[in-house]
Amino acid sequence: MLKATAGLVPQPDAGVEAPPPARKTPADFTVIDPAQPAPATPFSDESGRSLTLAAFRGRVVLLNLWATWCGPCVDEMPALDRLQAAVGGPDFTVVALSEDRQGISVIKPFYEKEAIGHLAIAVDDGGALARDLDVQGLPTSFLIDREGRLIGRLTGPADWDSAEWTALVKRAVAGQPVAGGS
Repeated sequence: MLKATAGLVPQPDAGVEAPPPARKTPADFTVIDPAQPAPATPFSDESGRSLTLAAFRGRVVLLNLWATWCGPCVDEMPALDRLQAAVGGPDFTVVALSEDRQGISVIKPFYEKEAIGHLAIAVDDGGALARDLDVQGLPTSFLIDREGRLIGRLTGPADWDSAEWTALVKRAVAGQPVAGGS
């Protein structure tokens, strides 16, 4: 059996329960400088329609790659949902991109069980976007500017609706530089 570790490649389960991973802060956020174009790799929405990150151009996007089998991912989903409820709109959106191989059949029941009501369902078909983004572990998040460029990266879970993370997102929405740890 594999289990997710905060920001690391899943490791074999040795039967010992690991302590919960430390929550990441904006100091752990890596600014991508210069900003890089987001990949044009397609993924699917809840209806199975294919789309790319270009569909969100004009809005700042927090792209979060996660899975229902990833404990740290599951733990941070309510905070992402609250962030979308508080800040989401014409200028900002959270794209929670599932890496679950079973797709909608496991994501939809998870959203219902966890009362995730503000995040749209999106599936990374075959993990193609994760590969193109060189994701090494889950959860991994990217901040994408209005022009569709990757401006920052975080590997590991975060309290996305905290004052610090909300301020970082609002700076990105305002077109201001986002501070990070590196």
